[in-house]
Amino acid sequence: MQRRISNIVLLAWLMTSPLMARNLTLSECRDLALTASSSQAGEELKAAAEANRKAALAAMFPRLSANAAYTYSSANMTLLPSEMNLGAGTAVVSQDGSSHFFWDEGSAMGQLVQQTKDVSVVNEQVQALANNSGQMIADAYKQLYDQLDLDMHHVFVAQVGVTQPIYVGGRLRELYNISKLAEQTVALEADKKHGDIVVAVDEAYWRVIAVSHKKALAEKYYNLLVKLEGDVTLAVESGVATQSDLLKVKQKRGEAELKKMQATNGLQLSKMALCQLCGLPLDEDITLDETGLDEPVLHDTVTDYRATVNNRAELQMLENATKIAESNTKIIAAGLQPNIIATANYVYSNVSADNGLSNEWRGKGFVTAGIVVNIPIAHADDIYRLKAAKHTAKAARMKVDETRELLELQVTQANQRVLEAQQKVVMCGMAVKNAEEVLRLAQESYQAGVIPVSDLMQAETAWLAACTDKVDADIEAKVTESYFNKYTNRTSSGSK
Repeated sequence: MQRRISNIVLLAWLMTSPLMARNLTLSECRDLALTASSSQAGEELKAAAEANRKAALAAMFPRLSANAAYTYSSANMTLLPSEMNLGAGTAVVSQDGSSHFFWDEGSAMGQLVQQTKDVSVVNEQVQALANNSGQMIADAYKQLYDQLDLDMHHVFVAQVGVTQPIYVGGRLRELYNISKLAEQTVALEADKKHGDIVVAVDEAYWRVIAVSHKKALAEKYYNLLVKLEGDVTLAVESGVATQSDLLKVKQKRGEAELKKMQATNGLQLSKMALCQLCGLPLDEDITLDETGLDEPVLHDTVTDYRATVNNRAELQMLENATKIAESNTKIIAAGLQPNIIATANYVYSNVSADNGLSNEWRGKGFVTAGIVVNIPIAHADDIYRLKAAKHTAKAARMKVDETRELLELQVTQANQRVLEAQQKVVMCGMAVKNAEEVLRLAQESYQAGVIPVSDLMQAETAWLAACTDKVDADIEAKVTESYFNKYTNRTSSGSK
């Protein structure tokens, strides 16, 4: 029974107790944010850039292609007419396939027939000779007519060919260079996005810690004023303090309560912003590891700004854009140079003409091979396009130089801000120690009745301001260091 009661009590406590908060480090938040920001679209862009590079490389090798065509024509095509005058007479091929030959009257045979009209026996023999010889000519013409009939009702042509560019002015080489630069640019954009995410997470992470500390300070300040209000109330009842002193304390206590509420709301919003970056539910309860917050950051001053800036993704992407513009200039210039391409083809056709005209499927084709040379002579449009491309490449190079100067200035400013932030941490730490000592002395003096309550409240307010400045200085040092690491391509502690 006791064990059952204990289980029931334990179950009830688990159901009513709040869930454990999730503890996160800066490195874990960065990993979560990078995982949440990685998209399928980015991977597809990388794959597309890689495929374009391989396609540009493949364009340098032979290209094999096959083609086939079929044509139907309702009209036939013949090389000889159905009636042709052969000098001595006219040969005729009728539509029914029969053939005839008609001797001209002026021909030798025609004159012989006319001359032998009066002699019937001879005329009959001459007429028979004319008919037989004419039919022989007609039959021969019909055979020739049939052989030269192309039979173009159904035409089929098949071709398999290989094309190999020999020299195209360097166009293919520059296209390959452009594809490689585009692939590098995609990777650089991913690196830049990685750096932007790390800085955004660092800012949100340290903002949560800053607001958390300010909330604790606001609660401590509020508790001090609550205690002071109780002490002043007793002093008023004893006649040692005035009602005006009590009203001043109550006013300060009300202001402190408002600050505490604002800090609580600010902490909730800051955690929601960090959860949104990390891909976590906005209402998830998290606690952050503050290890290293008060540790001084060992900062190395930048000496070689040019080497530092040259490694920046922004500048490398502009360099790639400039190289792409220069490659485009070379591609346009290639259009003004001779182009040489070699071709080889195997062709099969029906109707075929390799052994007379025939539409029989004999499975025999022919091979062709050759070299095509194109020499541009007057291409004014390409000349002006080349000039425009040169100006574009020059403008891109000027943009690189301008950006390099701006990035060097950015690194210089980041370096100075880190040093200033570190100095500010030291000064704010000393100010906190002084404010704590002043507050301790003011509390003792007020208890001894040496100073009025307004001086004590002033000391408490000064202590709160000093502690708040110290929190801001610590967080500013961390954030400025994160920006400095981004601008100088360094990996800060705890990052991957």
